[in-house]
Amino acid sequence: MTPEQIAALPYRPCVGVMLINRAGLIFAGRRLDTAAPAWQMPQGGIDAGEKPKQAALRELTEETGVRPERVEVLGKTQGWLTYDLPPELLGKTWGGKYRGQKQKWFLLRFLGEDAEIDIARDHPEFAEWRWIGPDEMIAAIVPFKRDIYREVVRQFRPWLG
Repeated sequence: MTPEQIAALPYRPCVGVMLINRAGLIFAGRRLDTAAPAWQMPQGGIDAGEKPKQAALRELTEETGVRPERVEVLGKTQGWLTYDLPPELLGKTWGGKYRGQKQKWFLLRFLGEDAEIDIARDHPEFAEWRWIGPDEMIAAIVPFKRDIYREVVRQFRPWLG
């Protein structure tokens, strides 16, 4: 793709969830679809007619089994955050329709117990999960999403352990 073609592609509307426990540690899941040790927070696309908060709660349940009544919404990011796909993924990811994602992130406090988290879903995203600190979360994400994770951590820092 030429630079002009890439620039003409839209961003995919998406939400992300920073799920924290009572100690302020962050839920991180290791992705199933790559051999690399890629850890991330729950995230996904916004369906047609869906509000971002609804999408965030849906994605959380789909990826972790955590139901909306088991979380407290603490905040959301100011504005939308964007990232571009690296050249090797352009034209392949999402059918080549998007240059990257624009994301609205939500900070949710988990009110349940660890045993309630169930990543063995109908369409699993994660091979394993753990609670980690913000610096470890930033280091664990794939490099092309690192700036987004830095900004999410910066905005939600007051609630983190």
